[in-house]
Amino acid sequence: MNYHVELLAKPHKIVRQIILNGLSDFNRTALMPDLEIEDVAIVIRHGESREILGGLWGRTGWEWLTIEYVFVPEDLRGQGLATRLIAMAEDEAAARGCHSAWLDTLNRDALKLYERLGYERFGELADFPKGGSRFFLQKKLKETALP
Repeated sequence: MNYHVELLAKPHKIVRQIILNGLSDFNRTALMPDLEIEDVAIVIRHGESREILGGLWGRTGWEWLTIEYVFVPEDLRGQGLATRLIAMAEDEAAARGCHSAWLDTLNRDALKLYERLGYERFGELADFPKGGSRFFLQKKLKETALP
């Protein structure tokens, strides 16, 4: 096979997708052929226009919920929406057979919220970004009763 290696200083999103697809295919074949990875989203919609204002994005797989993004618009904060989004994601993950959840954050206020919700720190990257930290948290999910 003829090839060359090249640095892409400003890569297009499609490059990420090609690499991710290759890694996902390998992991499915080599590690867990029956693995089902499914996205999960819970959104906050404007009452009248139904426009999506924020929400939670994650995925389930390997019997874990991975929470990738949580965003609540500033004018809606303090109303328990983040707690509700996370609870709904956890319930859905448990229904999909997940036993645990994990997430990471750069935001110290969000860190406090996640810890109040039962998430425990298992790692910290100091100076990410410089002067701050990136925190990694996990939580054991409650089992749901099967119907």
